[in-house]
This record gives sequence, C-alpha cells and structure tokens, in this order.
Amino acid sequence: MIRLSSYLLVVAALAVAPASAHIMLESREASIGTAYKAVFVVPHGCAGSPTIRLHVQIPDGVIALEAKSPAGWNVATTKGKYADAYDYQGGRVSEGIKEVDWSGGKLPDKTRETFVIDTFLTDTLKPNTTLYFPVVQECEQGVSRWIEIPTDDAHPHDSKRPAPGVKLLPKQ
Repeated sequence: MIRLSSYLLVVAALAVAPASAHIMLESREASIGTAYKAVFVVPHGCAGSPTIRLHVQIPDGVIALEAKSPAGWNVATTKGKYADAYDYQGGRVSEGIKEVDWSGGKLPDKTRETFVIDTFLTDTLKPNTTLYFPVVQECEQGVSRWIEIPTDDAHPHDSKRPAPGVKLLPKQ
C-alpha cells in the first residue's frame, strides 16, 4: 500500500510540473550601465494550446534598442515617454520602446522558442535587486499572464505567475 501511495504522489507531481514551468530570461544576471540581450524562453503553450502571441512590457530604466523575431513571427513595438530621461551614448534619451509584441507565428505546446530584445540597462537601476519584465502569453485557447512581481526577491518562486526577472549587478 505504501508503494502505491508513493507512486501516486510521483505521478501527481509529474502531472503538475508542466503547468508550473514559466517564461524566463535565459541570462539571469546583468550589470547595470551595460547592454543586455533579454532572451525570453517560452517552454510551452497554455494548458496544451499553442502560443500565438507574446507581449512584453519594458520596465522603467531599460532602453529597448531592437526586438528580433523568431522565424515565422512578426514583431511590433509601441513607443512612448520614459519615466525619466536616461544617459545613453553621450546623449539623453526620454522616449523609446515601451512594449514589444510578437505575433503571426504558432508555437506548439511543449516546444521551446526564444524571443529576443536587445536592451541597455541604465545607471538609474538599483544594483543587487531583480528587474522584472511582465509578459502576457496568448494561445489559441487561453492566456497566461506572467506578470506577478514578487515583493520579496528572496522568494520569487512563491508566485504562481512570476514575471521573468534578471538580477542586477553593480556597474563594472
């Protein structure tokens, strides 16, 4: 009887495991005041349904330079004013890309793909904290909102739908 109970627990854990996987950033650390290639890893769809759109919000203090599309996908950006003006390449930048949308493709469930945004992490960001990029994943059936920003950096996995994050290191 104990063996059967243990077996059922393992099966239950495996059944839940795919649902707990979330969109994440490939590089989990970056220095402020430097370029950062934000590579978003999408490991699955929404409860078995293929991903058809990905929407990323650019956090304050990040200058998004260029978004790149995987094969078969289109990219669109929304520009706007930044919360502050930032020093970048000898000048002051006060507006730029605030949101990135990929659409037009179809990523089957349980198929891994990456979506890339070339960015610059400004000096205004605070070192030894985590910077979060809220992401909305739309599927043929369903939506997953990876937008929860933990209040405690020590326990980011307590969130059910955590936004992808990068730990900010001091300027080099």
